[in-house]
Amino acid sequence: MNGDEQIMRGRVYGADHDDPDPGPRPGREYAELVGGPLDGLLLDVTGWSAARRGEGAALATEIGRYGPGGRAVYGPTAADPRKWAWRGDIR
Repeated sequence: MNGDEQIMRGRVYGADHDDPDPGPRPGREYAELVGGPLDGLLLDVTGWSAARRGEGAALATEIGRYGPGGRAVYGPTAADPRKWAWRGDIR
């Protein structure tokens, strides 16, 4: 694991890079992103309906295949819906 990957582990997707505590907050629900450019980050899904969670999400990222402006697509796994697997990158 390189330095950038180490820094991102345990961070919440979208947390400010200068946040001294970018980790999960009590009382919130998270999906763990597995694989792809956002591997190891946590996505806050608090308040999302079961149907919305089942759809997954296309998350903005600068480190995916398409660089700035690209998105990484993640969705729940059948084995554990709290883990969202990478499905690919889109523009």
